[in-house]
Amino acid sequence: MNVEDIKAGSVPAHVAIIMDGNGRWARQKGLPRTSGHKEGLSAAKRIVAAAASIGVKYVTLYTFSTENWKRAQEEVGYLMNLIKSHLRAEFQFYKDNGIRIKHIGNLSGLPEDVQKEIINAQNDTAHFNGTTCILAINYGSRDEITRCIKNIAEKNIRVGDINEETVKKYLDTGDIPDVDLMIRTGGEKRLSNFLLWQCAYSEFIFSDTLWPDYGEEEFFEDISLFQKRNRRFGGVPNQAK
Repeated sequence: MNVEDIKAGSVPAHVAIIMDGNGRWARQKGLPRTSGHKEGLSAAKRIVAAAASIGVKYVTLYTFSTENWKRAQEEVGYLMNLIKSHLRAEFQFYKDNGIRIKHIGNLSGLPEDVQKEIINAQNDTAHFNGTTCILAINYGSRDEITRCIKNIAEKNIRVGDINEETVKKYLDTGDIPDVDLMIRTGGEKRLSNFLLWQCAYSEFIFSDTLWPDYGEEEFFEDISLFQKRNRRFGGVPNQAK
């Protein structure tokens, strides 16, 4: 895959990724699920760096959903510690790649120490001007939309003044463009309550590769596939008048 050719084409401004398959990857290798999550973190770093190298402006990673609290307490605890330690330890990686960190999701529903690390990471990287890595932690699209509605109601905005732009403003992604390309690894073909509003006109690519095995080459291939798509946004190009 010629990366220069990709950079010369229409690079998606916003790529969102459902990083699926960590647990199955670990099971196939006879390892605990926690090992899969650790390898998944390595995969996330290389894909964010790859995205930054071709000029993708925003990468959103589905890190921990509002439904993931249903998992075993041991696994949830490990994931929270992994998130916390990663945010603290990876500053040099963010700096080297010019990566700015942003969080979406219900921050107040996370443990206080995790909230603190998220806020610190956002503040510490706010001046970087490369790719923005958006971490969806304790995120669910229905929860996001519900919180958005509550926020609009609390602002006492007149019903007649509410439009799509109003809703977008009060979503967690209010200042971020909609998703151009949604990638899901692991072979499943569903959105799993992820960025439902923002994916209204996204292109979708579903990969059978388990997330820890997903690498730069496949990512660039997926970007190349995106560049071949004809995005009409509900219209018909060159339609006769």
